[in-house]
Amino acid sequence: MIQYFKNINHQTVAIDRAENGAWVNILPPLKQEEFSDLAEGLDIPLDFLTDSLDIDERTRFEEADNVKLIVIKTPTENNSFNESDAFYITIPISIILTHNQIVTVNSFENGAIKKFLHTFQNRHPDNRKMMVLKIFEKIIQTYMEHLKEINQRRNLLEQKLYAANRNEELLQLMRIQKSMVYFVTALRSNEMLLMKLERTNFLGLNETEKEFMADLIVDNSQALEMANIYTNILSSTLDAFASIIANNQNQVLKRLAVITIVLTVPVLVASIYGMNVPIPYANSPFAFYIPVGLSLMISLVIGYFFLKKKLF
Repeated sequence: MIQYFKNINHQTVAIDRAENGAWVNILPPLKQEEFSDLAEGLDIPLDFLTDSLDIDERTRFEEADNVKLIVIKTPTENNSFNESDAFYITIPISIILTHNQIVTVNSFENGAIKKFLHTFQNRHPDNRKMMVLKIFEKIIQTYMEHLKEINQRRNLLEQKLYAANRNEELLQLMRIQKSMVYFVTALRSNEMLLMKLERTNFLGLNETEKEFMADLIVDNSQALEMANIYTNILSSTLDAFASIIANNQNQVLKRLAVITIVLTVPVLVASIYGMNVPIPYANSPFAFYIPVGLSLMISLVIGYFFLKKKLF
């Protein structure tokens, strides 16, 4: 699906075709013939439009025939039905600067582009460089929001896990850990991309725009630092709970071993008195009570010993 937007009198207006100063947003479902027509109509290399369809596409920038391409990673919710998959993944988004338009290509719907759409009426279509920087800003803001949400979810799961050691909470934490791996990797590659853009001045920024780019690099570094901190906290939490679970298991096994030892003595006494051989007091009217009392007495002594040693 291809959307065309234009800023007319500070209002976002949907139009039918790509006019000068328009923003072209490409969303799924995607058709190959639409890519071919758009590439021919806007004089864009076809691979510029299709590169972001590969979810593993690396972040980079390049230029061909005076058309500039920037590929950057953005976070999005994972709609997979597999309960072991990450809550969030990162996908590439292509930003293409043509001769008269700005084009964005998304393989999935994502919050960063929606945020940019809501503020598009405040943009100046003639300043496409600042529009690209604003898209970068929305992407970083989306990372920040998802990181805060992930941290809150982690805290809730930890509280539930303290109350009851269930596998469900551990699996949820593992899904969060997978999301953090995606975020850390993508933020690190985005940071390198932004620094290269600043160093090479690929977009031809003026001094004001360069200052804004420097602020974006700082914000991205902050998001990366947050992601690293949350990842370390999560890893430490999972290691701690693994140790707690192993310790609890050892305690249960130790109690079971003590109970087994305590019960073994009465079984031994009963086995001896159950033999088909002459035994003491076999003809006594207390022949039943003697082994029972002896078993209970020995069990109580052994149980008291283990209890005193705090092994029970």
